[in-house]
Amino acid sequence: MKKFLGIVAMTLVGAASYAQTGPKIEFKAENNTIDYGTVVKGVDTGVRTFEFTNTGDAPLLITNARSSCGCTVPQPPKEPIMPGGSDKIEVRYNMNPGTISRTITVETNATNVENGTVQLYIKGKVVES
Repeated sequence: MKKFLGIVAMTLVGAASYAQTGPKIEFKAENNTIDYGTVVKGVDTGVRTFEFTNTGDAPLLITNARSSCGCTVPQPPKEPIMPGGSDKIEVRYNMNPGTISRTITVETNATNVENGTVQLYIKGKVVES
């Protein structure tokens, strides 16, 4: 009987830890990537938006967003995103001619991503007019 109760207890603990509760972040961009394509300096503003939803059951907090270089500036929301709510992270690239390949690291309290951290990517090419 003790073995049976032990197995039941372990199963319940495992199931409870698997059913993550708390905030969860889901981005709409495929592979968390925005492709600028080929854009013309002076014509394109360099601004793109990563949209996301809190699919969890607790408020989602974006605690930090930083880029792999100073040429890309992310602007995350400052207020908590309630369960079922959506928001965006605006990213501005400085439009220097050449290949775009940057990473934006977003730190959150989301339970569905490792350490609450999500990597976003922008890619493309900027050409002179």
